[in-house]
Amino acid sequence: MKQQMENRLKELRIEFESGQKMLTDLEHQQANLRSSLLRISGAIQVLEEELAKEGGQDNTAQPGAIGEVHKPERKLK
Repeated sequence: MKQQMENRLKELRIEFESGQKMLTDLEHQQANLRSSLLRISGAIQVLEEELAKEGGQDNTAQPGAIGEVHKPERKLK
């Protein structure tokens, strides 16, 4: 019985370590994705502003314009 419990404990520790590694990897992926989305959002905003200057209108005011969909939420720290 003691051997079974020790074996199970070893298995659970291995699973736990694996889960922690997966969580860390996912957190890194999330940070990278957020960074990419922020850059893309900035590029969208710049292009919308340039198009508005050239066209003499504000493209973000149109329903369904890209700027309305892709503007990131800004969190105050």
